[in-house]
Amino acid sequence: MIKTLVKYPFLTRDVEIYERDNGHRIVFAHKEGEMVNVSSWVNTGSINEDDWNNGISHFLEHLMFKGTNRFKVGEFDRMLESKGAIVNAATWKDYTFYYVTLPKGIDGKDFELALDLHADMMMNPVFPSEELGAPFDINDPTVTDKRERHVVIEEIRMRKDQAWTKVYNACNFNMYTAHPYKRDVIGTPEIISRLTREDIDNYYRKFYTPKNVVTIVVGDFDHEKVLNTLCEKFDFPNREEVTPRVNAQDKPVSSAKYVESSGNVQTSYLMFGWLGPKACDLKQSICLDLISLIFGDGTSSRLQQNLVEKLPEKIFNMVSSEHYQFKDGNNFFVQANFNNGCKDKAIQLIKDELAKLITDKISDEELSKAKKRTKSRFAYMAETVSEIGDTIGTFMIVCGNLKLIEEYLADLDSITVEDLEDTIKQYLSVDNAVISVLLPEEQ
Repeated sequence: MIKTLVKYPFLTRDVEIYERDNGHRIVFAHKEGEMVNVSSWVNTGSINEDDWNNGISHFLEHLMFKGTNRFKVGEFDRMLESKGAIVNAATWKDYTFYYVTLPKGIDGKDFELALDLHADMMMNPVFPSEELGAPFDINDPTVTDKRERHVVIEEIRMRKDQAWTKVYNACNFNMYTAHPYKRDVIGTPEIISRLTREDIDNYYRKFYTPKNVVTIVVGDFDHEKVLNTLCEKFDFPNREEVTPRVNAQDKPVSSAKYVESSGNVQTSYLMFGWLGPKACDLKQSICLDLISLIFGDGTSSRLQQNLVEKLPEKIFNMVSSEHYQFKDGNNFFVQANFNNGCKDKAIQLIKDELAKLITDKISDEELSKAKKRTKSRFAYMAETVSEIGDTIGTFMIVCGNLKLIEEYLADLDSITVEDLEDTIKQYLSVDNAVISVLLPEEQ
């Protein structure tokens, strides 16, 4: 077993990373107090899916809670929630993760229970057919089963009625040529309706392997004892490592691409989207975070001030920007809700604001304020055991290296206005944008 130490800002002790001989990584972070967080991050999400099984990662996430050989469905949640635990999971493009946050309990007994149950769920799920539900014809209206397959399908249908989901999915799909990131993480009803229990089990055994799993424990606990427990319980039965899938990174569109759709909405929506650097390019990622803060995050941002507060004619109800980090290339978005009949003007106003990022140079004051906000957010991520666990998981899976966190504050401090201008020119040209618009059906 190989042990590595990482100096994690704002924590009183180094974070410990243990890489077992089988490739399973265990991470310990010390945080004083009675709360502990246990999570396992699996290096799979929609990045490992295709047109045949899109949505299987998220479907599997639901089914992981449907019991093991030791515990029937519902017992996992009942036993932990009775101890005051928060139990949940999430699936995204690069990962799926499962976590438990709870007080340690008297003599740490509740913590020991959480470790035992979490490991059992991760290693020995049974995917019972009575919980999964049988495959069926999605076009058959007589099927009214309420089991988990149908819960997921209903979740997909509800999301498809959401305006922001529609405008985002159209933008995201058109930003990519072939990369799996183009698909919606949650999948489609047609795919979920036909996946078999064998499909689910094969996917689980293919990707929930030692080299693909990072288990993180945050809190105040006996490291040697917990390490021995996790090595014993995370035994990965019947697994065989496969060659990791490598996806070619898509290039940004070479000229602005416009896509328009309509739906049952009362106002209009738009989104500009760009492909960015890989998340492991830490300094460039921080630059885009700072640009997003200056450009469109909060009441003092340029977009809010220039297009909502100060614009004489009311066109925008809201406008903002966001930066998402991904293993195979980040995304930067500008999103807006605007009044009907103002489509062309709304698009042009956002293009004008993008141009002003260069012509109206970002000031030292704007940069300084954005840096302070970023430092505050970064410090906040070391305040609770759950935030620390989430940050470690993101750096381990999405950035591929927790050591990068040691450089974060120094890289942030080193960034200049000129660095931001270079990043804007490299990644945020209107020529490289996909522009997605959603209008009311009558328009």
